[in-house]
Amino acid sequence: MSHGPFTVSFPIRFGDDFELDPHSQKLCRAGRVLKLERIPTEILLLLIDSKGELVTRDQIISRVWGEGVFLDTDNSINGAIRKIRQVLKDDPEQPRFIQTITGKGYCFIAPVVAAVVAPVTGFTEPSAVAEAPLSPVREDSAAPFSRPQLRLIGISIVATVIVLIAAWGAYLRWFESRVPPLQSSGRTMLAVLPFENLTGDAGQEYFSDGMTEEMITQLGSSDPEHMGVIARTSVMHYKHGEEKLPQIAHELGVQYVLEGSVRRDADRVRITAQLIQMKDQTHLWAREYDREAKDVLVLQNEIAREISGEIQTALGEGKRERKPIAPVSQPTLSPEAFEAYNLYLKGQYFWNKRTVEGLREAIGYFQQAAEKDPNYARAYAGLADSYALIGMYTGTPATESAPQARAAALRALQLDDNLPEAHTALALIVQNHDYDWQTAEKEFKRAIELNPNYATGHHWYAEHLAWLGRFDEALRESERARQLDPLSLIIAADNGAILYYSRQYDRAIAQINAVRELDPGFPRASVIFQAYVQKGMFAEAEAYLEKCPDDIPWCVSNRAYTYGLAGKQAQAEKGLRKLLAWNQRESIDPIVIVPAYIGMGDNDQAIAWLEKAFAQHSNGLTGLKVDPLYDPLRGDPRFQDLLRRVGLAQ
Repeated sequence: MSHGPFTVSFPIRFGDDFELDPHSQKLCRAGRVLKLERIPTEILLLLIDSKGELVTRDQIISRVWGEGVFLDTDNSINGAIRKIRQVLKDDPEQPRFIQTITGKGYCFIAPVVAAVVAPVTGFTEPSAVAEAPLSPVREDSAAPFSRPQLRLIGISIVATVIVLIAAWGAYLRWFESRVPPLQSSGRTMLAVLPFENLTGDAGQEYFSDGMTEEMITQLGSSDPEHMGVIARTSVMHYKHGEEKLPQIAHELGVQYVLEGSVRRDADRVRITAQLIQMKDQTHLWAREYDREAKDVLVLQNEIAREISGEIQTALGEGKRERKPIAPVSQPTLSPEAFEAYNLYLKGQYFWNKRTVEGLREAIGYFQQAAEKDPNYARAYAGLADSYALIGMYTGTPATESAPQARAAALRALQLDDNLPEAHTALALIVQNHDYDWQTAEKEFKRAIELNPNYATGHHWYAEHLAWLGRFDEALRESERARQLDPLSLIIAADNGAILYYSRQYDRAIAQINAVRELDPGFPRASVIFQAYVQKGMFAEAEAYLEKCPDDIPWCVSNRAYTYGLAGKQAQAEKGLRKLLAWNQRESIDPIVIVPAYIGMGDNDQAIAWLEKAFAQHSNGLTGLKVDPLYDPLRGDPRFQDLLRRVGLAQ
């Protein structure tokens, strides 16, 4: 199969009045333009270009992304194929257009014709559109294109080759600057797929999702030295999905998959679970449990121990030195404790949405859980995480949420010092609000020691290392987080942020664009505008910020900063006035106003507002040492003094 430019330059027709133009990348049906994003369109073009031939996933990756992107490209392919099938109304079980070749790739199977418009040679009557099947040109056949058309095709190919050579050179430069990847740990990897809710009540989704997350936690802590467990964010991509198990195993890089279902009534819970070895699709273990709901924690531990034992047995002779996992004492829950556990699962369900409203809902449920069972450590850990994040999401002063976050984290640790979530919550608080970098690092390391499979611990520790300027360590820790949660957009986006802080702007832009392909509105992707600004690409930065809502203070500040650096002083001043008026109506974090002054070149005011942020213990000061935003201030002794007080002096 050719890996060069597409061999067809004219509109392509297939199926029931579908027409795809390779140049404009527009897909139409009966003259009506259909909505299909860039990557699905490029993959569809590639499949059509190779009609009747197998197109492997590696070939798709090579054509669409190139190599070395930090995001999981397999998941992007799956999503793109789903979108293509949706717009074409193609059934994956009985395909008319795209056939899946299990474990290998895809094949376009529908008849294809090229709509070739005859060239105008002088003043002649309009020619009708000719339709001919797409096939390779044989030397002994009549040429399907005229000489003018062939010249146009030749020019197009030459131009494309030049672009590809330039892109390849840029890619090589990027590749050579990469941090070397981690060596394989040799651990067995397991994915717990979302437990299916068989209750018949959509309102019980939180319970089946909670069971999934609980099993991930139990298995992740059962034998972390030898077994890694994929995090919740990545496995939830497959909830209600149509992907086959081999495809999921390939995308997540796992050797074993646990799948199951939950059926629950008022007093009892029935759980079915089966463990599958992916190399030969062997069902190693299957069980069905019917227990009283109050015994759910005991049941989770029992399942985790049985699965660990089965995996150790399957690993064979070389692994027999591993000892069986000892049972963990789990109590039968009292009615109050079970209700608290139920409320905790609801809180986790909303916390995982990672929205302002979701965090507020989560806080409510975690508070209720703590009221029902004042000794329930995980409820307090959930509260600490929620309070620690909500200030960042709303832009409100840290003084409004930091005290609640600290109190909840300390209470959780008082109740259970072996809870990784509580240690990461405390680490985040002492880092962001106390600027106590040594304690934060100690707490992050303790959380990872307690559960090496805790993706959030690795993720937040990577960010901590980046703030300190330890970029090589940060990127390696970020890679550990990605291995445990390969489909997480926030982990991928924060990897792009680390690249931005380390002044690798091109790599940062490529990484964030990969995230935006999956979710164009993903909030953390906003770091891309900062990379654009540092490269002097003000038009691109402004185009990105145009989509940022006017009712978010950070959006107004970022626009004012960009306008100021771009020399658009009047627009920058307008944005600054809006921010100051906003701050008069309701208090916003002073750190939000700093970029506007930096963009306008008013360093005195920028430092004055940084001092206000310091007085309020703003979490935004964590980036002082590494964020290129502050480069214009670094020669000022007042800024260096502030760095020292925040604990980030050289």
